Amino acid sequence: MVTSDIARPENQVYCRPRSFTDVSTHYCPGCTHGIAHRLVAEVLDEMGVAEKTIGVAPVGCSVFAYNYFNTDFVEAAHGRAPAMATGIKRVLPDKVVFTYQGDGDLASIGMAEIMHVAARGENITVIFINNAIYGMTGGQMAPTTLPGMKTTSSPMGRDVEMQGYPIRMSEILATMDGVGYAVRRSLHDPANIRKAKKAIRTAFEAQRRGLGFSMVELLSTCPTNWGINPVNSLQWVADHMVPVFPLGDFKVSAAVGDIRI
Repeated sequence: MVTSDIARPENQVYCRPRSFTDVSTHYCPGCTHGIAHRLVAEVLDEMGVAEKTIGVAPVGCSVFAYNYFNTDFVEAAHGRAPAMATGIKRVLPDKVVFTYQGDGDLASIGMAEIMHVAARGENITVIFINNAIYGMTGGQMAPTTLPGMKTTSSPMGRDVEMQGYPIRMSEILATMDGVGYAVRRSLHDPANIRKAKKAIRTAFEAQRRGLGFSMVELLSTCPTNWGINPVNSLQWVADHMVPVFPLGDFKVSAAVGDIRI
């Protein structure tokens, strides 16, 4: 008998999270929205809270997120997900409520909403996808666009003298008393993806324990609008985004710090 004919035990190394639906996503090849979705789904499964979770996605690349999660989901107007999440959590305080927002949504049209939700210390979780550009609407300059970065509305590159500097949301929100947890992670390689999952789990645990507002910012790719292939876009995050948006914990309250994952 040749070696190839010998039966070997098989170990399952991958399975679709129960909190995911069995459909293909609409995201462009190389976009790390799919990774972010999977991390959230895995955390909901591990915590056993999918049945009591309500997600809120506004207009943007994540507008169809309700198709991909096996949880209750609602769609909000552009930038208004934090306001909607506030209402849901106050009416249904036993639910796990999270928003899933992009940088143009959260840091531009929705800036007022996110600032005041954080200031009030609303007990919700925000997953903030920062890819330094408007994705769905055509690749325009976002509040997080890097200096010199070319977009459809800054074809010569972002000029900080005319258009200002990128906004660092984790650092801003960390100054607010109502915030229990504000961190920045990245999705550009396996080590950072593992750290991102741990941060997402901590944020949801903080909400479950009533510790106030929590946000996990995730540096993400947008190969289509960046004009870079998927492989090189991952390295672009490491080389260009991380120096402008340093990874780390910007606010971890004492109570959140006691959470052990």
